[in-house]
Amino acid sequence: MNTRTSHAQVVNELGRAIIAGEYPVGSTLPGDVELAARFKVSRTVLREAMKTLAAKGLVVPRARIGTRVTPNTQWNLFDGDILTWYFAVGIDEEFLTHLSEVRLGFEPHAAALAARNATEAAISQMMRLAVAMGDPEHTAGSMAMADLKFHLSVLEASGNPFLRTLGSLIEAGLVGAFTLSSPAEDRSKINDVAANHIRIVEEIHRRDEEGARSAMENVIRLGRERVVQALRDVT
Repeated sequence: MNTRTSHAQVVNELGRAIIAGEYPVGSTLPGDVELAARFKVSRTVLREAMKTLAAKGLVVPRARIGTRVTPNTQWNLFDGDILTWYFAVGIDEEFLTHLSEVRLGFEPHAAALAARNATEAAISQMMRLAVAMGDPEHTAGSMAMADLKFHLSVLEASGNPFLRTLGSLIEAGLVGAFTLSSPAEDRSKINDVAANHIRIVEEIHRRDEEGARSAMENVIRLGRERVVQALRDVT
């Protein structure tokens, strides 16, 4: 295993363990000797992995104490790895609510800006992506990616580069949420999901900013309801 792969493995396993609560907030991680032996890596690789986890806000080194897990209020939730780990270990309704609130904070406004600024070519592209969501052959994974492409296209069409960057920052969270909310197992609902996304494009094409805003809010709320139901079905 090369150094880069070893580094990624250590970061991934320790990061997931912290998110899962295996190392609770305020606890100290095992020492360098123990971790180096566990992962079969050099002390140099281990130190670099700890720097990466510290940069994500998950841990902080303390002289003569060790590496301590920080309060989750310090974790960088815009970090793609952290979002991926959250979905891997299992999210709860509170986390989902927070993610939905962030999306409601900027995606409806992006849809309104797209109604104002989108080119005809961008509108045609958004419509193609919305229609593609109705493909009955979608798996949960492929539909999640189709969903992601559509929402990123709306952010792009807004004409505001900050909004597009926000989408990129929470992309891992969007993929996780879209996968959980995917109706791919229920073919009868696929057309409804596609129709709701098509409505967003129709409002953008009409240059109706409030209509586009409302249509995007509706899609986000319905998606959240599907994920909540999926979480409850599991429990």
